[in-house]
Amino acid sequence: MSLKVSNRGMINPFIVMDVMRSANKLEELGEDVIHLEVGQPSTPAPLRVIEAAQEALNKEVLGYTDSLGLPFLRERIAEYYSTFYGVSLNPSRVVVTTGSSGGFLLAFLSAFEPGDRVALVAPGYPAYRNILTALGVEPVIIETTAADKFQPTIELLKNSGKLDGLILASPSNPTGTMISREEMKQLVNWCSIAGVRLISDEIYHGITYGTKSETVADLDENAIIINSFSKYFSMTGWRLGWIIVPDELMRSIECLCQNIFISPPTLSQHAGVEAFNSSEELLANIKRYTKNREILLKYLPSAGFSDIAPADGAFYLYANIESISDDSEEFCRRMLSEALVATTPGVDFDPFNGKRYIRFSFSGSESDMITACERLTNWKQ
Repeated sequence: MSLKVSNRGMINPFIVMDVMRSANKLEELGEDVIHLEVGQPSTPAPLRVIEAAQEALNKEVLGYTDSLGLPFLRERIAEYYSTFYGVSLNPSRVVVTTGSSGGFLLAFLSAFEPGDRVALVAPGYPAYRNILTALGVEPVIIETTAADKFQPTIELLKNSGKLDGLILASPSNPTGTMISREEMKQLVNWCSIAGVRLISDEIYHGITYGTKSETVADLDENAIIINSFSKYFSMTGWRLGWIIVPDELMRSIECLCQNIFISPPTLSQHAGVEAFNSSEELLANIKRYTKNREILLKYLPSAGFSDIAPADGAFYLYANIESISDDSEEFCRRMLSEALVATTPGVDFDPFNGKRYIRFSFSGSESDMITACERLTNWKQ
């Protein structure tokens, strides 16, 4: 007799992880692969963070912390909102999480019931819709275009039926596009009138090129804001993030934290507080991304990639390849095997038009960007 297998786990894979696995296998065979597929900084955590971790290993027991996070870290995060955004934030509303992924799970469980409908755009981060699906919440995927900057508009939302939630990301993954403060105000106002819970993914804040990120924290006290130490603070493997929570959801989220995670990683919390004291290193990282972005934007068109979304933030370029291929998965497989450059097919981010797009990540080294452009220019597509 076969045993029951839950359908909740039968969700789509995160394809970029499959691409990375294939790239790693080639490297194990001795090939020199350029990684433009994975969205993580190639720089280490700031020196102060590493030193704080070493000190904590020597001094701290490193047992469980409060489920909501270490009080001094929650206070430091609230202080960051004052210095970076000019927003006054009560530390009691800050919840430290096991990465932004843990934050998404807590947000979705606390705000939505099975059967609720939550809007999100395509192209967009695939884990949103996959986590919602696993929880029995319906992802309402809104097809966007370059004309909309691949961001939601009120007209698109009005045409999506009754909604219970909306996920925004600015800067966005995979496009790097951003929502202006005025546009954000309009979306917040629409959500308020329509009774829609807003969830703002702000994990790429700080990584912008000419335009500062706008937080929803001072626009909507009912929104859930999600952020992370992974991107701007260059701490992906430390699995540390935070969410800003409306008062009405605090007890619910605390109970979820207690039962699902017990507490965030203790060592990472002790070390993470020093990330806010590492501005010099973090700004150097942004300069590096800026240079990498310039290299790709300058040389990718000569390699056949000229139709690229306006990457105002994050460290991605989203390129239309319809003049070259109508199958982004196969195209990326060929690029990896023939040019030894790993990129992510657009089908990971967009079920409608993803076959016509690929994503380049420029979070690596400058030399990697130059080598990748040389290989792609010489590659016989």
